[in-house]
Amino acid sequence: MSNKIYFTPGPAQLFYTFEEHLKRALFQDIPSISHRSSTFIKIIAETNEALRELLELPDGYNIYFLNSANEAWDRIIQNLVEQSSHHFVNGAFSRKFYDFALEHGKKSTRTEVEDGKSFDNWSVPEEAELIGITKNETSVGYSFTEDEIASIRKDNTDKLIALDIVSASPSLPVNFSNVDTAYFSVQKAFGLPAGLGVWIANEKCHEVASKRALSNSIGSYRTLPNLKKFGDKNQTPETPNMLFIYLLGKIAQDMIQAGTQRLRNDTTYKATILNQAIEEHPHLAHFVQSKKHRSKTTIVAATDRANQFINHFEKKGIILGTGYGKHKEKHIRIANFPTHSKESVEMICDLMKGVE
Repeated sequence: MSNKIYFTPGPAQLFYTFEEHLKRALFQDIPSISHRSSTFIKIIAETNEALRELLELPDGYNIYFLNSANEAWDRIIQNLVEQSSHHFVNGAFSRKFYDFALEHGKKSTRTEVEDGKSFDNWSVPEEAELIGITKNETSVGYSFTEDEIASIRKDNTDKLIALDIVSASPSLPVNFSNVDTAYFSVQKAFGLPAGLGVWIANEKCHEVASKRALSNSIGSYRTLPNLKKFGDKNQTPETPNMLFIYLLGKIAQDMIQAGTQRLRNDTTYKATILNQAIEEHPHLAHFVQSKKHRSKTTIVAATDRANQFINHFEKKGIILGTGYGKHKEKHIRIANFPTHSKESVEMICDLMKGVE
């Protein structure tokens, strides 16, 4: 494997057991077996079981496999929204979910603040059927608190809540009882290459989708009713990315064995020392001003010397993330995922002092 360490926030550094599990998968011919075989049915069951335990999913929430988190935006709008959704937008990815809704012809609305700024208005239009929230806005390093999500749930019991947990789970705790559907892709905190998305949906989502399907087109083979039909048998409607489903299950098991609370404690420790290093550096500043909203998994610093920082670290074999989109030349982003050791993060903090 490469001697470089990738602190890019997706694709990110591969999980440290990835190579071992990949070799075993190839030895067992996982990519070549039938997706209807008892062997693969067992793989899906084991991956589902590991994800349920790792994410602490309540009963009544089902797991389905897609191509990406972006596909989840499409499926959620197609299956769960008749007329309108409402989106809390303060970065590129929360904005894209809103844009997807408009592209599907929905009369969706948004509460939008400047990138990385905090919300002070939590009102949701009465006509909204679904609320889109981004737990961790990877583009700018902003995180919703669990209390805020719980408050939105309390004030909107009649609406579905869709939570983007890309780059958040499993590093950050999420109370899934406060949301109806959630989704992530595997190339961030789970340390896999891109190419697999995971969609979580509760029974209320299935009821809405089934009702909509009676009088509307809600998509083709990856509708919620069809996903559930096959999912109940630990199968998928189509031939899926069998290799990555296998690897995701194995890595989830490794994380469970290491200890979920330990993983989250380590995430907090690493975020704390990175934030301290930013505060102590004369050419770095936190982009997210609200301390409680600063992401622990995507540390974002504003700087007028972004390229200098990127180049300095690359010479040391450490690849930092550039700013996203319009912030490309003004930010550095540092991923803090389970595969990033405390020692490597401590090294980053020391190396920061070398940029003057």
